[in-house]
Amino acid sequence: MAVYFGLQSMFYKYVRGLNDWNHHKTETGQKQIELTCARRDSAAFQAVVSSEEDFLLTIREEPLFWKGGPLEIARLSVETDAPFRVNVHLIGLIEDDDRSLKSDILLQQSHIYVERRRIQPVWIELEAESEIPAGTYSGKLKLWTHTLFDDEKLEEELVFTVHVREEVLPEPKYYKFYLDLWQHNSNIARKYEVPLWSEEHFLFIDAYLKSLADLGQKALSVVVSEIPWSGQGSYLDREPSDLFEYSMVHVRRHPDGSYSYDFAALDRYVETGFKHGISSEIEVFGLLNIWQNSVYGSIVEGYPDGIRVRYYDEQSGSYRYIRERPHLEAYIRALESHLTEKGWIDKVRILADEPADYELFSERINTLQQIAPSFKYKAAINHANFIQKKVKGLHDYVPILTCAANEAEQIESLRGEIPGRLLFYVCCHPKYPNTFLGSPSIEARVIPWLAEKLKYDGFLRWNYTVWPDRPLENIVYRPSVWPAGDTNFVYPGPSGKPMLSLRYKWLQRGIRDFEYMQLLKETGRGHEVEKVLNHVFLFADIKDLYVGESGAELYSQDPGDYDRLYRIGSGSLTKKNG
Repeated sequence: MAVYFGLQSMFYKYVRGLNDWNHHKTETGQKQIELTCARRDSAAFQAVVSSEEDFLLTIREEPLFWKGGPLEIARLSVETDAPFRVNVHLIGLIEDDDRSLKSDILLQQSHIYVERRRIQPVWIELEAESEIPAGTYSGKLKLWTHTLFDDEKLEEELVFTVHVREEVLPEPKYYKFYLDLWQHNSNIARKYEVPLWSEEHFLFIDAYLKSLADLGQKALSVVVSEIPWSGQGSYLDREPSDLFEYSMVHVRRHPDGSYSYDFAALDRYVETGFKHGISSEIEVFGLLNIWQNSVYGSIVEGYPDGIRVRYYDEQSGSYRYIRERPHLEAYIRALESHLTEKGWIDKVRILADEPADYELFSERINTLQQIAPSFKYKAAINHANFIQKKVKGLHDYVPILTCAANEAEQIESLRGEIPGRLLFYVCCHPKYPNTFLGSPSIEARVIPWLAEKLKYDGFLRWNYTVWPDRPLENIVYRPSVWPAGDTNFVYPGPSGKPMLSLRYKWLQRGIRDFEYMQLLKETGRGHEVEKVLNHVFLFADIKDLYVGESGAELYSQDPGDYDRLYRIGSGSLTKKNG
């Protein structure tokens, strides 16, 4: 069997039909690779394998036979002379809006069937713990083949080199980059078919929070009323997906008319996040700027927002919704009191997702301030006048990236008046830079670099697990609004743990770059960091960020230009592979 075997950058994106057999010699032509990382960091790359015949590719050592009879088995093995923790994953394909299949999922399975004249990418990541001595290490990647009971034959041996720098990145919980990826936990329960806030649900939640913590996530998303996003308007879709998010608080009304509130699920969620180091912020959804439409509207007469609180009525034995304003206000006050008693109130931010009407938003936030004066507020906003008008109580501002660029001077002039943090966000727009399945792979990495360029605290995105109904079959959903990949960074793994994506890993690389920049600046090398930033970004003024047709006109697409960061203080900044 003629096997083709090569190496690629961690930013390689295989597209079936584009990177196929006609290009296999080019795709597999690189036989060695040189990487650099800090300590408590990792270096990653991809291997690519293809053949003129069908074959099975395995990344494990256990015996393997093909269920259909005799078939060539190829086994990939990794050897290194350093105490790296080696992670190897087969990379799965997922359909994009243009019907092409693109690599994205880091699979949990150990082997995969590869059709003839197809390229199979493999993710290889070498984790350098904080104790590893700085220095240069080498390794080998070997491809073995056999059929049935034949001895394995070594087809090819490739080499890699890893330069480990002296600097040690902080633990993710101490990252300075402020990452806020919103969590949608009801969707996790649906995909694993377990009851909301049950023991089984929290087992899955624990694994998903761990994956967020590994990125350096700072905020925990809690939902305290029913369907604050109104299911994202799914009823308008020809083939709707269930995207409703439900409250973590269980409310009861007793026969005497009094209410009690069970915050156990909310508390457990927060404590689980704290256990993993996600402890900077508790972002509360469901009290402010509830999304409303012709089907899912407001139900509390006289209240300026669409809050929906469900309760169990003990007298009738039925579930109902609070419809009287005094009862809703009592619930909000009880929530404030509980968060205060837990010692969490200073971490709490009441979230507003893209308020559009300034006067209505002001009325809503003023109403909440009168009911619960201890709350602070945070808003994802898509125009700068919400900052200019200085909404009372608004503590943290998160403009969309187009606003951050186009209104840069206005925002900069107001920086001193923003009491909290300043982040930026992207969602279904802008087109670039973004983290869609079809986005150039470097764009996930460039997002933290933009935070450094803008001198913002970090980045927010609405997605993590907003999967449509069958995400492992297809994540294309409402493509005219949400490009594929807009809704998720991970996939529901069969073991109950998330399957990470390449986009997750590319974003993680950018976040670690950001942390490395902070280390360099702290040791007096900020001017060199600035040189690398100026080499990566091709625009002179942030207002020029959206004057081009694509990101390629505005920031480098070459991973090597970003990797120059890791050669600061170690000689020339000439490009190398990576």
